[in-house]
Amino acid sequence: MEEKHLRETFRDDGKKISPKILSGLKNFIIDIDGVVSEDIPNEEPERMATASEIPGAKEQINKWFDEGHIITFFTSRSENLRELTEKWLKGHGFKYHNVIFGKPRGGSYHYIDDRDIKATRFKGKFGKLVHKNKMIQVFE
Repeated sequence: MEEKHLRETFRDDGKKISPKILSGLKNFIIDIDGVVSEDIPNEEPERMATASEIPGAKEQINKWFDEGHIITFFTSRSENLRELTEKWLKGHGFKYHNVIFGKPRGGSYHYIDDRDIKATRFKGKFGKLVHKNKMIQVFE
């Protein structure tokens, strides 16, 4: 990620801590299989080169990119599939900043972080992001 998207942050005692993204920007972390391309398992990489796009994915993701948001693909594909994956993304015209490989497989993700997290479950099509109140688990 480019440093221009970040601002320095400090603890109350003045010590520097990890930077935060600039106000108004989002760090979109987006799965590949089943979200931007048809879902193909690592065991069948020969299908990845000709995978079809999920309708609307490229338009929405490229819009976010053009608005200045950070686009990172986070995939369960293994690192040895980087060249094939990036070739597919670029060949299909996806704009992005980074791809992170090796996401655990199987779903049921429980992400723990000291920074704000907003989760959006993809159900087959992109649309407007809206705010809804949902029950979440938190530490007591």
